[in-house]
This record gives sequence, C-alpha cells and structure tokens, in this order.
Amino acid sequence: MLILVIAGCSKSPPANVAAMVNNRAITYDELNKTYQSQLSGTPQGEGNDDQVMSQKLEILRSLIDNEIMLQRAEKLGLMAVDADVDAKINELKAPYTKEEFQKQLDQKKMTMDDLKTQIRRGLTVEKLFNKEITSHISITDADIANAYNANKGSFNFTEPQVHMAQILVTPGVPPGADPAVRNLKNDKAQNEEQASKKIQAIQARLKAGEDFAMLAQNYSEDSASAPNGGDLGFVPESALEKANPELRKMVMSLGPNGISPIIHTQEGYRILKVISKEPAGQRDLRDPRVQQTIRETLRNRKDQLLRAAYYEVQRNASKVENYLARSITENAAKK
Repeated sequence: MLILVIAGCSKSPPANVAAMVNNRAITYDELNKTYQSQLSGTPQGEGNDDQVMSQKLEILRSLIDNEIMLQRAEKLGLMAVDADVDAKINELKAPYTKEEFQKQLDQKKMTMDDLKTQIRRGLTVEKLFNKEITSHISITDADIANAYNANKGSFNFTEPQVHMAQILVTPGVPPGADPAVRNLKNDKAQNEEQASKKIQAIQARLKAGEDFAMLAQNYSEDSASAPNGGDLGFVPESALEKANPELRKMVMSLGPNGISPIIHTQEGYRILKVISKEPAGQRDLRDPRVQQTIRETLRNRKDQLLRAAYYEVQRNASKVENYLARSITENAAKK
C-alpha cells in the first residue's frame, strides 16, 4: 500500500521542461523549435496527433543523447570554439547566394543563431568522439592482410567500381521486404509523408556536419547496410547504368566523400555517398589504394561499433528524466 501511495505521488515535472539530463533541462521550447526545423510542413490536422507525438519523442531522444554527449565534452574541455563554428558556416554558405542561404534557413524556421548553436553542438560531439574513440582505434598491417585474404575476390574488378554507402528511407514496408527495423533508433517511416520529411531531416543534419555513417546506422531503413554505416561495398558502373542512367551520371559526377542530393526512386528516398572509385583489374595487397580502402573500412566499422557502445555507457552513467514520455503514458492510463 505504501509503495502504491508513493508511486501515485510522483513529483510533478518543472514547468516547460520536456526532459532533464543530469539536472540540466531540455525545454518544450527547444523541442518544438527542433521539431519545426526538422519536420516543418507536416500537417497538424485531425487524426495526426499520435504521429506528431511519436516524431517529438524521437527528436527528444536525440536531444537527450546530444545533451549527454555535450556534458561529457564540457567536462573534458572539448567545446567547439567560435573559429570552428565560423569555418563550418562559411563552408555551408559557399554553394549559395546570400538570399538562397537565408531561404534555406527560413524553410527550416531557423535563425543564424539557431544554426550556429546546432553546428557548435555537432562539432563539439565530434571532438569528443575523436578524443574518446577515434584516436584510440589502431588498424595493424596484420588486420589489413587478414581482411584482404578473406575478401581477395572483391578486389578483382572486371570493370570500374564505385565504393558507395547509402541512407535509405521507405514509405512503409515495400512488398516482400523484411518488416523488421534494424537501425539503432528503431526508426521507421510509415507513409510517404513521413518518409519525405525524414529524409529531409537527415539531409539537413548531413549539411550541418553530422557523420554520414552514424546517421545511416541510426536511421537508414536498409537492413543490410544500416548496421555497417550504410556501406554498400563496391558497385560496378554497369549496375548503376542498369538501375538508372541518370543515377549513374549523378554518382560519377561526385568525387571521393561526395554526398548526393536526395534521390526519389520507386523504392523510396536515398542519399548516397561515394567513398572511392576504382578502375578495372585485380588489386594487389601492395597497392596503397587497397590498403587505404581496407584500413578505412575496418576503421569505420570499429568506429561505429565503439560509438554505439559509448552512447550506451554514457546513457547508463547519466540521470535522465523524460517527462514527455511519462506524460504520454500517464494520459493513456487515464483514458
């Protein structure tokens, strides 16, 4: 009886606070602003409340994770400085006129200060990962040799190949596809509208400097490539031509580490990344390009594994109160 009384008298959440992370608040104002930025234009009509709330829960989870990482970075003195932020802003502005860039911000309902805050956070988290994870990854010559010998056939190219990665978002579950979601966020678009908004949000995060592989691991709906950061391996040029001549033309126009615009195909929405391009022929282990490709692949896999584990460790070490989630379950129980 005493336990039930105590449970029934749970402390009310502070006003305007969606979540607390180690006694630091994430407000509903911040949540709603992020929602508008990432999913602006989603109809708010009747019957859409559950969809909106699900999207806000997902965004809040990301804000909580981000706050956990920011607090860790702050503790280690790794906050991004103004020069880092200004350099990234200039990089983002480069392809646009002043008016075009402002239009991009307006469409996302963001101010320049909002963008700077977003970029500062992203750069800070990346500095944290570089110190705590990436700097400790070591790929030995033996690791490279073992990987080459285990996959030697994949380095014998009968035609030019493109090493690619992708982020895929599909409207619902395509016929014959695996209905299971295997990304880290367990995130799945349920219809065309959700798919369109989701891929636009991912594109915005890529443009803000977030890591392609991590976004693929968290949100891509391709069960085969998502666990590997979206890595598709080497794709023959003829396969690209067969799939779509325009797709091949677009991919071939990208350089190494180039990222495509959003591509709308019959299956759904894709964003592609060109990791490298290789001419035809057998690649020997002594080829520096082979060693570099294997080293980067092994490093990326290790990096994604360690980042996912690092998130879990830091979550476990943090005190988090998700008041939005609590209010949803409490309101459901009252109905």
